[in-house]
Amino acid sequence: MRRPRRNHSPVFKAKVALAALKGEETIAQLASRFDVHPHQITQWKTQLVAQAADVFDAEPSRREGAPPIDVKAFHAKIGQQALEIDFLAGALGQSPGSSAKR
Repeated sequence: MRRPRRNHSPVFKAKVALAALKGEETIAQLASRFDVHPHQITQWKTQLVAQAADVFDAEPSRREGAPPIDVKAFHAKIGQQALEIDFLAGALGQSPGSSAKR
């Protein structure tokens, strides 16, 4: 009977891969200890070694797959919301004052 598919957390994967890198136990011993297939441990270890340089990357937002941040769009949205707040405050008869000054 097959076991249902399991999804391991990144923390668990890192723990197993680091244990494999230490080399204090064999892959077979780690597999029985963590209840994971030995091939899976080898894959996680290889992945950890391949991506180890990313840990020391100066700009983590520039990693593969991460889109660049558009600061101008955020500033425009903030300005739009400040105008809307000022308009609504005036419509409700509240004291005059710019929300952008806050």
